[in-house]
Amino acid sequence: MPYYRRVGDVPRKRHTQFRQPDGSLYAEELVGQEGFSSDSSLLYHRYAPTAIVAAEEFRPPAVTRTPNLPLKPRHLRTHKLDGTGADPVLDRQYLLANDDVRIGYVLADRPGPLYRNATGDECLYVESGGLRVESPFGVLEAVAGDYVIVPTSTIHRLVPTGADPTRLLAIEATGHIGPPKRYLSVRGQFLEHSPYCERDVRGPEAPWQVDATDVEVLVRHRRGWTRYVYANHPFDVVGWDGHLYPWAFSIHDFEPITGRIHQPPPVHQTFQGPNFVICSFVPRKVDYHPDAIPVPYNHHNVDSDEMLFYTGGNYEARRGSGIEQGSISLHPSGFTHGPQPGAAERAIGVDYFDELAVMVDTFRPLDLCGAATTCEDDAYAWTWARR
Repeated sequence: MPYYRRVGDVPRKRHTQFRQPDGSLYAEELVGQEGFSSDSSLLYHRYAPTAIVAAEEFRPPAVTRTPNLPLKPRHLRTHKLDGTGADPVLDRQYLLANDDVRIGYVLADRPGPLYRNATGDECLYVESGGLRVESPFGVLEAVAGDYVIVPTSTIHRLVPTGADPTRLLAIEATGHIGPPKRYLSVRGQFLEHSPYCERDVRGPEAPWQVDATDVEVLVRHRRGWTRYVYANHPFDVVGWDGHLYPWAFSIHDFEPITGRIHQPPPVHQTFQGPNFVICSFVPRKVDYHPDAIPVPYNHHNVDSDEMLFYTGGNYEARRGSGIEQGSISLHPSGFTHGPQPGAAERAIGVDYFDELAVMVDTFRPLDLCGAATTCEDDAYAWTWARR
């Protein structure tokens, strides 16, 4: 995260004596990226964060992957997966994946386990409902339209909130997710041309204390999964400070960049990850050149697959294709794609788009996971040829 945060009680100097009321030392935990050479936070625990009393291999539900063959555009209807999951972690229905990122969807109606993803950051997008993210850093509340970034190896619990189940799109990286570097100064401050800034970002506000012993934590790591039993609950932190912590940003706070003629997708970029980017398409005024065509031109991204999650409003370029709330389209590299027939002509003279969508562009091909085959609209690929 590009700015410093301090929560709870911390000593004036790092790595110095900081004592509990009974005179014993608080246990320091430095959480850092890239071997002490990048962002980090320093946490102060009441109990040793290293104390485990048991460990055993854990086997989560299997995730299958098959190539996108034959190569063609795909349309996945995520709401057809309703009823297939309740746990926001273990019941994710995986749709698309490559060696850099895995994309899943879940309709969650109960809390997940204590969970640590030690393979990479996670970006959770709340389509509807609410979500409470509990971690040693504190509590972070999220609502519809929020992105939540959970840093690598953060022990956390996802708790759906509200009267109805929570719909989540989960983007799991094999590295770190953060703001695009071009939005940041050399010291990490958001620059003036960035479509969002520090004022739009939310982090935990206070320590989160839970007293318990023999606490199970599921850890996904590079060799598989392990179930640990910790001697004490990991949510025992009295204070922390640093630049690395879970944070939230609302898609509704993304300030769109527009122009006289159609702007390419990089103006919508919100985050970057290892070999992929995440973009936000939000309601906005569109192209104001007198001869402008506001919808995208046909394009062939020779280096990337394009996944678009439709999460609100009306997407002009896809009208008539069956796209609906919760739809995911996949337009792979090796295939030219563009607006539906008639969309360009209809868009002439339109000055505002009321659309909400999350895009993931990957620089390696995306495979289809098992859940994709159960919710695919097989007619989508042929909708451009309709007469």
